Amino acid sequence: MRGVFWRGWRVVSVAAALMLASCVSVRGRPAPVETGPLDVAQDYLRAWGEGDFASMRRAVVEPPADLEAQHQRFRDELRIIASRFELGRVEREEDSALVTFRALHVLRGLGEWEVDSTLRFVRREGRWWVRWSPAVLHPEAREGDRFSRTRTRPARASLLDGRGHPLTREGEVITIGVEPRRIQSRAAVASALQARLGVDPSRLDKTLNAPGVSPEHFVPIIDVRPALYQQVRPALAPVPGIFFRRKSAWLTPEEGFAAHTLGRVGEVTAELLEQLGPTYQRGDTVGLSGLELAHEQRLAGLPSGEVRLTRPSGEVRVLGRFAGAPGTPVRTTLLPEVQLAAEAALDGVTQPAALVAVDSRTGAILALVSRPLEQPLNRALTGRYPPGSTFKVVTSEALLARGMGVDAAVSCPATVSVGGKAFRNFEGEAFGNTRLRQVFAHSCNTAFVTLATGLGTGALEDAAHRFGFDVAYNVGLPSPGASFPVPRDDAERAAAAIGQGRVLATPLHMASVAAAAESGRWHSPYLLTELSGGPSASLAPGTRAPLQALMRAVVSEGSGRAAVGVMGLAGKTGTAEFGTGAPLPTHAWFIGFRQGIAFAVLVEGGGVGGRVAVPIAARFAAAL
Repeated sequence: MRGVFWRGWRVVSVAAALMLASCVSVRGRPAPVETGPLDVAQDYLRAWGEGDFASMRRAVVEPPADLEAQHQRFRDELRIIASRFELGRVEREEDSALVTFRALHVLRGLGEWEVDSTLRFVRREGRWWVRWSPAVLHPEAREGDRFSRTRTRPARASLLDGRGHPLTREGEVITIGVEPRRIQSRAAVASALQARLGVDPSRLDKTLNAPGVSPEHFVPIIDVRPALYQQVRPALAPVPGIFFRRKSAWLTPEEGFAAHTLGRVGEVTAELLEQLGPTYQRGDTVGLSGLELAHEQRLAGLPSGEVRLTRPSGEVRVLGRFAGAPGTPVRTTLLPEVQLAAEAALDGVTQPAALVAVDSRTGAILALVSRPLEQPLNRALTGRYPPGSTFKVVTSEALLARGMGVDAAVSCPATVSVGGKAFRNFEGEAFGNTRLRQVFAHSCNTAFVTLATGLGTGALEDAAHRFGFDVAYNVGLPSPGASFPVPRDDAERAAAAIGQGRVLATPLHMASVAAAAESGRWHSPYLLTELSGGPSASLAPGTRAPLQALMRAVVSEGSGRAAVGVMGLAGKTGTAEFGTGAPLPTHAWFIGFRQGIAFAVLVEGGGVGGRVAVPIAARFAAAL
């Protein structure tokens, strides 16, 4: 016989309803219904769950003066954030009764604690009353007892690299900050922090002018590692108002290493506290972004703790235990040497940019870099852009699948019209009657839009699908992949053939396109080792070798000649138009492969792929 309550919601069992059914008099009219102990128990427990102490008091016979205070202490001492109750059996005599119930209290930071207890009743003047004692809170509780709890969080587990070695660990940083009342010149403080640490003066002003900042208290500005602290301290320490504090922090191999991907760790926010659930509490250190956030509960484990009862004599009884669980490491596919090479290749690039590297044979992601660091957008994973001429790898595979050879005769005029839309080559280039190798190497738009019109219905769509366009896959972090909408007319098909129109792809996906060209099979990219074996597709038979020959020609004689000094490098440049204006702005692309590692470079609004993205790709490939 049970009723269930959760913050005012209840379900009364059929048996309980039968107990409460009224009798019918001989005249056919309902007799008065007496409220039974079960009704009173239901109302009392509902009021308890809702924190309605006034209703609880009205149900108790001779309530103690501190009834409300005892319930409030019980809730506060154990940090109970919600209570749910299940009614059990009813034992009833003439003027007394007992109702058993199960309480499930949710303790902030620990979870759910289950207690079996009883409500005792007495019948007076035709009414049932709760006979209250501290045993209602817990069967072992007596007058004068106090409740308390302990809580211990396990050590946070690490994110691992592709070889199983830790990428994250607990270490020490120094917080550089200010005490407002000690500042003699805000301009001097701003100048010192900007010169030594690159802190924008507006950031200092915003921090100091924020509501609630006390002139007497230390105000943190930036955290640095011990090595950098030793370098900057001689210049910063003499400036009045600047102070230093040491603290523990969650560190990666180097400052900024895979920052967008691994993510940050810090004190839980109010928003995250609601999302993560009752085993978390204010002050906990949690993942705030990236993999640290996506796999927070797995990395953090579960806290352990005890619910305790302390007698006035000092005796302590343990009423309940939370066993807890250690955090579990999450193994990524990243390789530190590849990640560092990718980050170094983007050093000095001031525009938003991304560089991704994958294992051509498996799709495992070896490096993910997004710039600038201070922007939260992970361009490498979530940015979707027109791929421009890098898509000609896909179009060429479709042409090769139809029997065209790398030395097949083609024409490259300066302009061509398809479906009423004019297409032009970069800077008005024209190569006249030439070969497929040359138009691919020099990225002749007019040749490819013309060739695309000769492909059969669905040929370009099928090729795009073989390279993973419109294929859903799980990377381990959100990533929308690539889309190739079915062209609505000949003009849109021509634009799609050169990676324009409505074609969109992430830098990660375009790295997987380059990987497919090297291995002969497209593999969905993945960031966690547990996600291997996702969707894949073979390229059309006989297309791998000629496609590689075309991509090598880009570096040896075409638009990628800036990387000609890197042995074995093959790829494809891209200059992708977007937005509005005359001329249209362009993203700079280069995708390529070398010795089993495929990659994509994107510089957002960077201009010409051969001039901007290729030198970055060359630095990266040479470092490997």
